[in-house]
This record gives sequence, structure tokens and C-alpha cells, in this order.
Amino acid sequence: MEEEARKLLEEGIKKKLISPGKGELSTFPNGTKVVFHYRTSLCNGTVLDDSRTMGGHCKPMELMLGKKFKLSVWERVVITMRKGEIAEFTCDTKHTALYPLVSQSLRNISIGKDPLEGQRHCCGIAQIHSHHSLGHKDLDHLKASPQPLVFTIELLEVLPPGSYQLDMWAMTDKEKFDFVPHVHEEGNLLFKQGKIKEASEKYYNGIACLKNLQMKEHPGDERWINLDQMITPLLLNYCQCLLQMGQYYEVIEHCSSLVFKYEVYDNKDASLIIRPRCGSFPSDNVKAYYKRAKAHAAVWNETEARADFTKVLELDPSLGPSVSKELRAMEERIRSKEKEEKGRYKGLFDFNTRPATATTG
Repeated sequence: MEEEARKLLEEGIKKKLISPGKGELSTFPNGTKVVFHYRTSLCNGTVLDDSRTMGGHCKPMELMLGKKFKLSVWERVVITMRKGEIAEFTCDTKHTALYPLVSQSLRNISIGKDPLEGQRHCCGIAQIHSHHSLGHKDLDHLKASPQPLVFTIELLEVLPPGSYQLDMWAMTDKEKFDFVPHVHEEGNLLFKQGKIKEASEKYYNGIACLKNLQMKEHPGDERWINLDQMITPLLLNYCQCLLQMGQYYEVIEHCSSLVFKYEVYDNKDASLIIRPRCGSFPSDNVKAYYKRAKAHAAVWNETEARADFTKVLELDPSLGPSVSKELRAMEERIRSKEKEEKGRYKGLFDFNTRPATATTG
């Protein structure tokens, strides 16, 4: 402990132990997730940030070691701590120059705003020396006059690599690609268990990973198309969840994108014609039309629903009984609605036409 404290002091960091932790000190390999509460103060005691109260929430910081976090001094100090330990670290200015930017991002996150708001057009060092306001007077002052800061940290959890699910932003491209089959399977299991909302979140996460990877490819290239084909079943499953949750307009939007994607154009002047490359595409197309038809029927778009059901039968006549059942259900709902509306307005324009009787006193 004394040797570690001496090393920190040589680096411009003074550690003060407030409460000892328990167990052995972790080796903290790259990829370890550390979860901790922090309070940031000026040396005069003025508190800048506190994770227990920021944004009206008590939400600890989660940090992935080895991912080049902008405020590297936090990585340096937490690896000297045991789980449950509380310590105070006074850090020289050379370690705290980027804190205003980090604080701005953390404050944005705590109130649900874009963490990169105001940071999109230049690097951190350039911003520190610019005249751009961070939107907080205390941070603007700290940016203009960098100074030592005191970080009071309570280490809550130390999660070794592989013991937790990575957030998408922290994944490598390979990790994202490998993650998709697992999250797809988890979504299917949750769906079978009737946990529709939880299943929808799994499918959504899988779609987000693939979309992120697809953005790095050129539209129409083989890898782009392969990723697109992986998105389709996830999106169809996601739409099934949305149907059951009553989010019909989202279903219409997503299924329309699938229907459009699988159209085969004969226009020779088209600059890009993406023709389906796998035998399963007709089935996917039928599912997209079928789900969109059900969504249209649910929001009283009778004409659109009938058109989509007709398309389903053209593509797969074996679905005739299912389509007939859906059409009967839609027609029954329409009749019930019309009957209800007639009852509601019945007598609205009936007036008492009997002549008034004059009375005399």
C-alpha cells in the first residue's frame, strides 16, 4: 500500500484512504468493468459533481478499463482500490485538464441529453483551448482556469471480462457480430415465455448492432447485403412484438421498409438494384405484408389492409385460411364500430316538434 501511494504521489496524485475495502486487490485486466460513485470537488471544498445526486438520480459511474476513457486518471486511481473501498484522490492539474468536457457529457447523460452535445466539431484538447461555452458556468470557469481536483470515489463493483454483457458502444466490430446470434436466441426465449417487452428489447439491440456494422460498408456490397439479410428476421420478430404491444404505426413503418427492400426493379436506369440473394426472401416478404396488413386492420385502414392481405395470398396461397380468419375478424370489428357509432348518434337530430303551449296568467 505504501509503495503504491508513493508511486501515485510521484505521478501527481495524493491518495487518502477513508474506508478500507474487502478482499484481495484485483489485477484489473483490460476489459474489466468498474462501477463506482464519485464526487468531484475543488480543493476549497466546492462540489462540482456527485453521482449520487446528478440529474436528480443516484446512478454510479460504469467504466471499462483499457477503452481509452477521456479522463485517464480515473482508470489510474481505481486500480489501486479494493471493492467497497472509499478513498479521496487529489490530482494535479495535468490530470484534470479534460474534466470539464467529461463533466459536461456526464451531466448531459444524467438528464437524458446527447452526451456529445457541443463536442462534435473538434477534439477535446482543441475545445479546452477554445472559447466555446460548455453550458455550465462552473465548467467554463474550470476550463479557463485549470486547477487540481479532488475525486472522492467509492468502488462498488469489479466485474472481470466475460462476466457481464458489454454495452454496444464498448464492443469491437467482432464482438457486435458475435453478440447478435446470442441476443436473437435470448429474444426468442423471452417471447416464448410471454415476456414481449423484454423480447422486443433484445431484438432491437441485435438490429442496432447490425445497423452499426452496416454503416461501415458500401450499400450493395456483398457484406452490406449479408448484414441486411441478418437484420430482416430480427426486424420481423421485433414487429411481432410491436403488434402485440399495440404499436401499430411502427409496425406499418418497419414492414413497409422490408416490403420496399424486397421489391425487384426492372428499371434498367436504376443506379442500384438490390436483388435478394437467399431463398428465404419470399417467406420474409410474405411475413412483412402479413404483419403490415394486421397493423392496418388494427388502425381501421381497411383498404390498405385488404390490399396487403391480397398480396399475401398472391405470394403464398396456402395462407388462405389464416387470411380469411383475419378478414372476418376485421369485418366484425368494423360492423361493431359502425353499430356503436349509430347508437351514439341516434336521436342527435331528433327535435321535439310539438307546438309549444302558451299559458296565460
